[in-house]
Amino acid sequence: MDKLELMKTANEVRKGIVTAVHSAKAGHPGGSLSAADIFTYLYFEEMNIDPKEPKKADRDRFVLSKGHTAPGLYSALAHRGYFPVEDLKTLRHTGSYLQGHPDMKHIPGVDMSSGSLGQGISAAVGMALAAKLSNEDYRVYTLLGDGEIQEGQVWEASMLAGSRKLDNLVVIVDNNNLQIDGTIEEVNSPYPIDKKFEAFNFHVITINGNDMDEIAAALKEARETKGMPTAIIAKTTKGKGVSFMENAVGWHGKAPNDEEYKIAMEDLEKAGEALCQK
Repeated sequence: MDKLELMKTANEVRKGIVTAVHSAKAGHPGGSLSAADIFTYLYFEEMNIDPKEPKKADRDRFVLSKGHTAPGLYSALAHRGYFPVEDLKTLRHTGSYLQGHPDMKHIPGVDMSSGSLGQGISAAVGMALAAKLSNEDYRVYTLLGDGEIQEGQVWEASMLAGSRKLDNLVVIVDNNNLQIDGTIEEVNSPYPIDKKFEAFNFHVITINGNDMDEIAAALKEARETKGMPTAIIAKTTKGKGVSFMENAVGWHGKAPNDEEYKIAMEDLEKAGEALCQK
């Protein structure tokens, strides 16, 4: 898929996020939107996966460590063909398989149940280590929030990944600089993030996580890096693509009302039309 098609797809993924959260009247749009380009590139370009065979043994694995941004993952999975896009409207509804956090037992394409912050990366490290021990060549990707990395378990997992030289592991930090209570510096600054991962023996790449070319180049570099895991620090805009949500901490975990939904979808429609004219 070329860059323009990826950008158009990411825009559709964003529409799915906004639609799901609006329909649920709850959820986490800000961090889902900031990571939409990353979800799109992983699922439509990078990973060895097959929606028709979601459990195939040699597939690449993805763990959403910041599990509350499930709307972003679900929208990417739906648009990739794991389940109907229409089902996004059932997010968090009673009886729906699309729960507020990813559930590997009920959602096709979800490799790990997650949501308790800090724990997803441990599961991803375990998967990457398992691949090495069994001489499998699948790769493991995990997405963390920059607020999430304030959790100590993240660094225990990173220590093991570095010490075991897990070059089949890619840790992506969605560095949108905002968490539920404010900026990450105000709450408990994890900066400098790059130096921390370097100290745990990671190859570190810093990019604009809303730029497809930079995402592509970083993931290619990660694939070519041998003998150590890779951490990609992806600088993003929280709420990316929706005018009134961008860089607004209040949209961390709040659903748009009908009027806000209309504005958000108009923003995304305009963005889609602009991409079609390129």
